[in-house]
Amino acid sequence: MKIENINHVAVIGTGMIGASMAALFTGNGYSTTMLAFSEQGLERGSRLYDTCFGDLIDKNLVTKDQAERCRKLLRFTFDYSDIADADIIFECVAEKLDVKLCVYENINANCKQFRALASTTSALSADDLAEGMTANRDKLVVAHPYNPPHLVPFVEVVKSKFTKDEAAKTAYEVLESAGRKVIIMQRCAPGFVANRLQHALLREAIHIIEEGLAEPRDIDKALMYSFMPRYTSVGLFEHQDAAGLDLVKSIEDYLLPTLCNGCAAPDYINKLVAENNLGMKTGKGVYEWPEEAKEDFRCRAAAPYLRYFNWDIPSE
Repeated sequence: MKIENINHVAVIGTGMIGASMAALFTGNGYSTTMLAFSEQGLERGSRLYDTCFGDLIDKNLVTKDQAERCRKLLRFTFDYSDIADADIIFECVAEKLDVKLCVYENINANCKQFRALASTTSALSADDLAEGMTANRDKLVVAHPYNPPHLVPFVEVVKSKFTKDEAAKTAYEVLESAGRKVIIMQRCAPGFVANRLQHALLREAIHIIEEGLAEPRDIDKALMYSFMPRYTSVGLFEHQDAAGLDLVKSIEDYLLPTLCNGCAAPDYINKLVAENNLGMKTGKGVYEWPEEAKEDFRCRAAAPYLRYFNWDIPSE
């Protein structure tokens, strides 16, 4: 449910993350301004925003009338002065430290009442971002969503060593009011929480391939049809408790010495990158990616999250 004293949400950046965040907040009744840096960027942001709602309409999760009501809550601008009264600002620009710090300088020069500045970075440390700021570093948090954030409910809020609790609380409450499942990470670590877990799994999956134990498609099948569905309903630690920690200890003592402990990208990935087989963007990676496979993947990637759709769409 919309927080009454949050009257204006600003989103800086008009890529997929920015447009998806704008869809999320207008979809929950917040007046939202997207700041673009070019006419082309503005047009892209508008198109991507409409695509978010188009997909929801196609799935009968939103009506056309509801989408139009949400669209009326959205403004576009090129001028930081138009977000001067923003209560919370989401920075969604390129993953380059100098680009983000330039944005922060413009925010500091023009915006005087924001209570939290949330970077959607998936790579940069909250400490590094805050260290480069000349003012308001105590209001900065990372708010790392998963793509697309208007559908994927999880967001991890990460505090820097400068962040005041009030800023983290504001980001948490605003995201939670938009139906997100939010955690607060008390200090920085590379990869935050979810990506540390995801890449630990990926490291072992690639190790299995390199050891000649199984092929990629069989590994994906093992994941999709064994334990992954379980963890959409119960937690990892819940499951271990249910299994019995004495059993867990026995398995770990036997298994862990055989698992990969590599600390750099494995040869399997290095070879594909060297061949410019980068995945979907080049048409080939671990798998082949014709156009129909790309569209099929987009639909399947969104499908598990549709059941979490819970917007409080404005009624007028």
